[in-house]
Amino acid sequence: MAANGSSASCLAFLKQIGRLKHLKRTGWVLRKVNEPETVSGHMYRMAIMSFLFDDDDGVDRDRVMKMSLVHDMAESTVGDLTPHCGVSDEDKHQREVAAMESFRSLLGQKAGTEMYDLFMEYEEQKTKEAKLVKDLDKFDMILQAFEYETDQDRAGTLEEFFKSTEGKFTHPKIIKWIEQLYKERDEKLKSY
Repeated sequence: MAANGSSASCLAFLKQIGRLKHLKRTGWVLRKVNEPETVSGHMYRMAIMSFLFDDDDGVDRDRVMKMSLVHDMAESTVGDLTPHCGVSDEDKHQREVAAMESFRSLLGQKAGTEMYDLFMEYEEQKTKEAKLVKDLDKFDMILQAFEYETDQDRAGTLEEFFKSTEGKFTHPKIIKWIEQLYKERDEKLKSY
């Protein structure tokens, strides 16, 4: 195995993470969505959403952005496991922690530890930044569901994604986005 932080270990890490560019999100695949988004596409939009927050929102935007980019990184190793995959939440968590530990080992103290710590912060859901990233994760999912319903002429067919997030958002800005999203979705559904 290559030494921590060496060019060889960095390249090995980058090739592993590159798998996320092609890993389709399981929920959309199971619902037979045409050309479903990839895990990296999901993480990218979450990171872009982070730009829309600042100190006035009570969070460290850079930390939110980094956490958005790291929160699903382990899926490059373990896959995009959903409740429909027959893997317990505990087993899923253990597999993801092991993947993040392997990345930390490959990358060494600085970058590897930062990524690992951000992932664990997200998993533990104890900070305001982690809670916001969880909100962004769920919001991106329902925004994507709405886009699929609209773009693929599937009005109302992805309702379960909306139902699964009802009442689970905490950040005031995200709640306003959701109100707007529901308003647009209701208008779209009425037009069918």
